[in-house]
Parts: sequence; C-alpha cells; structure tokens
Amino acid sequence: MHPYLLDPKLQTRWINFENQNGAPGMGGRAASHLGIGRKGSPARLLQPGESLQLADVEGPGTLRDFWCATQPSPLALRSLVVRTWWDDQEHPSIECPLGDLMGFAHGKAVPCTTAVHSVDAHGSFHLWLPQPFRSRARMTISNDGDHALPFAFQIAATLGDAHESTIGRLHVAFRRENPTTLGRDFELLPLRMGRGRFIGAVLGVRALHDFFWGEGEVKVFVDGDAAFPTLCGPGADDWTGLAHGLPPRASLYHGATLHTGRFASLYRWHLPDPVLWQKEARVTVQQLGQKDGKLCESYDDWSCAAFWYEPTPSHRLAPLPSWEERTAELWSDAELAALRKATG
Repeated sequence: MHPYLLDPKLQTRWINFENQNGAPGMGGRAASHLGIGRKGSPARLLQPGESLQLADVEGPGTLRDFWCATQPSPLALRSLVVRTWWDDQEHPSIECPLGDLMGFAHGKAVPCTTAVHSVDAHGSFHLWLPQPFRSRARMTISNDGDHALPFAFQIAATLGDAHESTIGRLHVAFRRENPTTLGRDFELLPLRMGRGRFIGAVLGVRALHDFFWGEGEVKVFVDGDAAFPTLCGPGADDWTGLAHGLPPRASLYHGATLHTGRFASLYRWHLPDPVLWQKEARVTVQQLGQKDGKLCESYDDWSCAAFWYEPTPSHRLAPLPSWEERTAELWSDAELAALRKATG
C-alpha cells in the first residue's frame, strides 16, 4: 500500500484475543484483576490436543501482518500448527508448524529480519506476506504436543479491499523426509494444478553424513514439463544466495539463519524475481553432496515450508506429517546447549 493514500473504502482491524472478529468498539472488554478493559485477555494457555480459533473475519479484506509469541523451544514450535481457510473452502490453504511458518526450520528461532519474516529468539515472530480474501478468512492454532503452551497473537488486517475473483490466496504447506531417498529428488512444492506463483521456501537440513549436502540443483517443472524442467537453478546453497560453507547471513530475499553442527536453516523469496505458472507446477531439489571434491548421490533429513499463491477453490494440500514425524530427532540436549553458547 502507498502510505499517503487515504482510501475511504478501507477499514483497519486488529484481531487478537481482545477482539477476535475485529468488530467495531468490541476491543479490550475483558477484565483483569485491575478491572474491565485493563489487559484482561492478552494471551491464552493452549492445552495438549486443544485447538483455538484465532480469527473468523468477513471480507473482502487482507491480512497484512500475523504476529505471535509463544515458548521458543524446538518441540513447541514444531508442535503448534497454524491452519487458515479462505472464502469458505472446506479444506485449509495454510497448514504448517508454527516455527517453519514463521521463517525458521528445526524449531530453532535465530534473530533475523527478511522481506517476509521478523524473528526474535525469545519467541516473538512476524509474517508480513499479504493474505487477501474475498468473503471470509478463518485461522486456527492447534497444540499437537504433550504439554500446555502459552500463546499470544495479533493479526493486522484491512477490510474493504477491492479484490478480483482471480487473485491468488496465500498457501503454505510443510513436508519432511527423514531421511530422503537416495537418487530421488526432494519435493519442495508437490504438484499444484491451475495458475499460481511460487514465493519461496524455508528449508531445514539435518546432515546425516560428514560431507557437504547442498550440491543438488533446484528444479521448477511448469506447464507440461515432464522429465526435465523449464527452470533449473544451481545448488541448494547457491539458490539461497550463499556459497559453499553457508555462512549464517540474513538478507531480504535469501539467506541461512542457522548452520551449526549438523543443522542448517535456509530460505529464498522470489519477490523481485517471480516464478509463475499457468497450468501446473512442481518444485524439487536434487539430493546431491560433495565428497572428496566430487559430486555424489546422498540422503539426509530435509524439511520444507513452501509458500505460494493460487486462486481458490484450490486442491487439498498434501497430508501434514504427524507430530512424531515433525518432532523426531530435532535436537539433543548437548546440541541445544552448544547452539545457545554459539548464538548467545
């Protein structure tokens, strides 16, 4: 939005536990021990197995910032799952563990600011991608873990946006293969039908070997590509804008927020360089390493939160990995202690 335009059709809403529908004059009515309206409902405690509705808003409108705060432990950030439905579609268009949705893999938050996210190591995160809808936006959070977790949030939205029926809605899906299969590419974005735009991904790698894992080419199969893609990039490290060695660095559109021991968390955002398709698309990365100076086939533990836009109605997302699959072999106590010491 141009900040100097005073659009009379737009209304601003802040959606949180103090006003979950963003209704006029309905914010801050809950009571604390200080009285009504004195910070009575800033956060909730999400019990094991519990789901909470965060928002149910009638449109047209655009969710412009999703902020949240919770316990910054790897287990918590892979246990909490965000789901979002657009325009009364029965299945969600966003279904992703909270940490990966908010810009980092392995449930380990490292401070960074990118074009898409802001991350604080103490458990406070922003997602800045615009999320347009025409008739309705509904968001929930679920605790798939085995202990209660605190949760606070705020969604900044505008209502009254003039959206065409063909606009893309934000989609986010999470995958993990632990381990990947030797000789088979890992899918960042499984096959999607119809028009769309790939925004990028948050990648997590847990190395299972003592050689470099990031030589595989990123491939984008679009609009009828079969054995070979139209778009074929360099290695995974190069796709994320970093050379061999992956020095931790956060830029607007690419970077590695974490590369320590066996773990790496990387991201790439195709905002100034759009990746578009008209009929279908699939995005993969080869499982190739470098050993003794030579390319080699490899397998490791890979995860991916893929971000893209496509119109609704859209096809269902691939099934979300189970809690056990998402949280297995995240960090040992010794690895977490070493990481805290290294990152402060």
